[in-house]
Amino acid sequence: MPAFWLIPLILVAAAQAPPAPCTLAGPPIEAHWSAAIPPASTAEAPLRVVTDVPLPGSASRFDYQSLEPTSGRLFISHMGAGQLVVFDVRAGKVIGNLDGFPTVTGVLAVPAEHRAYASAAGDHAVVVVHDSTLQIVARVPGPRFPDGIAYAPAERRVFVSDESGRRDFVIDPTTNTVVAQIELGGEAGNTQYDAGSHCVIVAVQTANHLAVIDPATATIVRRITLDQVVGYPHGVYVDAPNRLAFIAGEESGTLGVLDLRTLQLRQVLPLGSDPDVLAFDPELKRLYVAAESGIVAVFEERNGALVQLGWYRAPKAHSVAVDPATHRVYLPLANVSGRPVLRVLVPKENEP
Repeated sequence: MPAFWLIPLILVAAAQAPPAPCTLAGPPIEAHWSAAIPPASTAEAPLRVVTDVPLPGSASRFDYQSLEPTSGRLFISHMGAGQLVVFDVRAGKVIGNLDGFPTVTGVLAVPAEHRAYASAAGDHAVVVVHDSTLQIVARVPGPRFPDGIAYAPAERRVFVSDESGRRDFVIDPTTNTVVAQIELGGEAGNTQYDAGSHCVIVAVQTANHLAVIDPATATIVRRITLDQVVGYPHGVYVDAPNRLAFIAGEESGTLGVLDLRTLQLRQVLPLGSDPDVLAFDPELKRLYVAAESGIVAVFEERNGALVQLGWYRAPKAHSVAVDPATHRVYLPLANVSGRPVLRVLVPKENEP
């Protein structure tokens, strides 16, 4: 067979190769902590307000956000209004305010599918939106209270936390149907994909552990019990390149830094009460953790550990997003002088 004939065969074989296995699989493990928790920073966070952009809808609660970096579209869950707000971070203006998302919680932009997925808890469904036309293309029913959303790219599967249903739902984006339901053994907090291990990680808040899911088989392959010092884990962010997971304990008001190599806690740090949403700037290595109490704790990752930089305070600032291209930070605030606004901030050291 001529050598050039082999090229198509090699490409077909590569395309048909199975996804990499979930490398965090293993027996149950406990992540202990015995050291003291340091005092909270008394410093003011190194952030400066750029502007407050008026947002449409009622002066009511916001929840998750998701930025599509290529288009610059920031999808914001306006939970109290039942709307999905679309903000263009480059133009600095709202370009869409979509109805039909009752009690919207989680949202995730997935450029690979040209879709944004939003958890409409009031409809017990996940709403699928075309990321360019901003038209609703499907509603996927099933979860009792859908919340956090993650996407496994190799398997092309969407994973959705069903908080009160105590499950993770798996959606096939090609058919917009539920293909699996994973019993978690407790209420589901946030769901995140770890590109470093090819696993999905779910905070099981009432059981105080993390469930590790193999996205190919949609089965739990390990449980990591967290020390009670990180109580009621809800918010999660995975820093895959540095093999760290940041876990916000909602009841403890603490942040656990989990080493994904050893599966042990490396740090436990103080947060504002009722921490919720986490955002990470990979270039600045800056972590933002927003709390229901209106405190945004700001950290910097240095040599595999977090250093406290300070706290930023704003009313009901429990949702945060960051644009890695500009390092701008976005805080949707429910009620500033009677109206909702999107507060835009910039790190002071990155000012021109």
